[in-house]
Amino acid sequence: MARNLRLTPLLLPLLFLTALIKTAHAGGIAIYWGQNGNEGTLTDTCATGRYSYVNVAFLNKFGNGQTPDINLAGHCNPASNGCTIVSDGIRNCQKRGIKVMLSIGGGIGSYSLASAADAENVAQYLWNNFLGGKSSSRPLGDAVLDGIDFDIELGSTQYWEDLAKYLKAYSKPERKVYLSAAPQCPFPDSFLGTALNTGLFDYVWIQFYNNAPCQYSSGNINNLISSWNRWTTSIKAGRIFLGLPAAPQAAGSGYIPPDVLTSKILPIIRKSPKYGGVMLWSKYYDDQTGYSSTILKSV
Repeated sequence: MARNLRLTPLLLPLLFLTALIKTAHAGGIAIYWGQNGNEGTLTDTCATGRYSYVNVAFLNKFGNGQTPDINLAGHCNPASNGCTIVSDGIRNCQKRGIKVMLSIGGGIGSYSLASAADAENVAQYLWNNFLGGKSSSRPLGDAVLDGIDFDIELGSTQYWEDLAKYLKAYSKPERKVYLSAAPQCPFPDSFLGTALNTGLFDYVWIQFYNNAPCQYSSGNINNLISSWNRWTTSIKAGRIFLGLPAAPQAAGSGYIPPDVLTSKILPIIRKSPKYGGVMLWSKYYDDQTGYSSTILKSV
């Protein structure tokens, strides 16, 4: 008995270190929600227990003097203040420890930044209307989102680093403003490359689809792994995620069968110190295939 008692203090740090290593490499799943009215509510989405991050998509009109506009497809009509009901969903998700981001941009829309001053104005708008500021016209109601997701695929390639800096300046120790980004996998991303070099982004979910040179195709994982390694060794970011379509029809190319992902790809990329998990497009397609359920224990 005495011998075991003497060993215990030595074992505790070792057990703690083992647990820490496991935790450091445990990943989560990020999901995009908002672009299909048949994907359930935000509350439903978070209640599945499968997601650690939800990107509410999209604020697809802003900048360059435009009146900002949010588009949540069939979920609600912002023109009649109908999207303020989403506040309940945001709070319900946050109570479960899930971070909820507003995704700005997307593949369809009208957005750009004309100057650094324009970026500052957009940051102020986002702070007052979706984050911790005050406004009489908050499109999603009074819930405070956790941060802003940059899914920039159109318009100007400049000043996104300025927007990131101005948004991050609103961060406080008691309430952090998180930043995430969804660049395409060709490196560096033509829209977000400069912004990502600021080191201000907490989460980067790279789109490893619709880009033949750096995605999975027909059993070949080499291009994807090579691109992953370049991203994870080249940018300063809190956590980096493998962005994938949740169904073959969710993207033009780059779908990875779940068994290939869990057996051949995740065991390799999980070794990266920056590995954060997997991002899926989108909740609607995930509902069709059950992709996140299949991969969850391997992420």
